Amino acid sequence: MHLQPLDTGWIEVICGSMFSGKTEELIRRLRRAQIARQRVIIFKPRLDNRYHAEQIVSHNDQRMESIPIDRASEILERLPEGVEVVGIDEAQFFDAELVGVCETLADRGIRVIVAGLDQDYRGEPFEPVPQLLAVAEFITKNLAICVRCGNPANRSQRIAASEEQLLVGAADSYEARCRRCWTAEPEPAGTGRDRPES
Repeated sequence: MHLQPLDTGWIEVICGSMFSGKTEELIRRLRRAQIARQRVIIFKPRLDNRYHAEQIVSHNDQRMESIPIDRASEILERLPEGVEVVGIDEAQFFDAELVGVCETLADRGIRVIVAGLDQDYRGEPFEPVPQLLAVAEFITKNLAICVRCGNPANRSQRIAASEEQLLVGAADSYEARCRRCWTAEPEPAGTGRDRPES
């Protein structure tokens, strides 16, 4: 548990690999804010329509209504008066402008909660999340479970035959892997390495 800032805004970042519960944790925090009768608004990239076009949805099917947008600057354009908490899901699908938008919101006294991948499928920093980590007051790094060996997993193994950095997908395109079982190259389903020896 962390100290709650008083009379100021701040930025919280929830990061980790695919299947680590980032959206689930984002929803948990936003629901608690709603229970506290705070005015909450949620944004998501329009690009991410895997489960629903106008909801953020966790892999275990928890849902909240959200506003799909194309650019980070739309958050400021579409922000109603009196909002106290802004949730942003799938931050890695937004442009670098997201960092400045989050800073602007926090400077206005708003609590900003952002969830996103901190590494891409190649294990490289997935902007703009690393920049958000640098300016955030609070950071939560979630781990998944490696599907190969059961170790804590902090990497997203691509199992779809694509080398594009932005590939929207779920279990059809990615697996959670630990450092030992992960490879930087896409491993289309059925072609992966054997389970490592213990």
